[in-house]
Amino acid sequence: MRSADILPIRQPAPDFAGRFSAALLSPDAPAPDLVTGPRGKRAEKRYNVYRNNVTVSLIAALSSIFPAVERIAGADFFRAMARFHVRETPPASPLLFEYGQDFPDFIDRYEHAVDMPWLSDVARIERAWLDAYHAADAPALRAETLAAIPQENLGAATFRPHPATRVVSSDHPAVTIFAMNRGPGPVSRVDDHPEDGLITRLDDEVTVRLLPPGAAAFFNALLSGECLAAAVAAGLDACAAFDLSAAIGEMIASGAFSAIELEISNV
Repeated sequence: MRSADILPIRQPAPDFAGRFSAALLSPDAPAPDLVTGPRGKRAEKRYNVYRNNVTVSLIAALSSIFPAVERIAGADFFRAMARFHVRETPPASPLLFEYGQDFPDFIDRYEHAVDMPWLSDVARIERAWLDAYHAADAPALRAETLAAIPQENLGAATFRPHPATRVVSSDHPAVTIFAMNRGPGPVSRVDDHPEDGLITRLDDEVTVRLLPPGAAAFFNALLSGECLAAAVAAGLDACAAFDLSAAIGEMIASGAFSAIELEISNV
């Protein structure tokens, strides 16, 4: 091969991707100098089109992740709120389903959402729903396994959480509002009161369950590695009427845990 047949390869500038993306979420920022069109001409308009497409795609991703929030707020309100979030928080992962982890906290700070104090907690439930959907597989704890533990050892038992399990607590009826707005059905007025939700995935189906008083403290204690006796105490501290039998039933029915770990001392 003659040297004349070898074409020079244009090497990208150092940190090309970083310089190209730096202004993508800043609508008033000029296009980077390295963005050029044919014959080296500036490509400001082309970059602006690409910049707009990136913003629209991220807003669409948030819309698909938070459909109940969008229905509550309205499409126009949601798009405006999402646009501010997109400009403030660029994606940290190439996987779009991972985008929006910070969106509930953003709603808390968004001044135009102050009249909807439950909205951020509905967003937390929707984010937990998607995270549960994508969580790793694991077997669900069976009632027979729990029943096989001797009564005298049960209080010392700890429970291995299913990777999909999450608890969301709200000072507002966020679970009820989420359930009413997740689909196209009718909605009704709800009196303001605290609610706790248990999000799990059993047999490939994600469920959001409204927890009775004290159960959130019980589940949170178990999820943090506390033994059953300590979790029961946490439930009773949260609510004197905490129903342990109902909480155990919820634990099994929801598939919130995958195994029991028990250490028995020989001393």
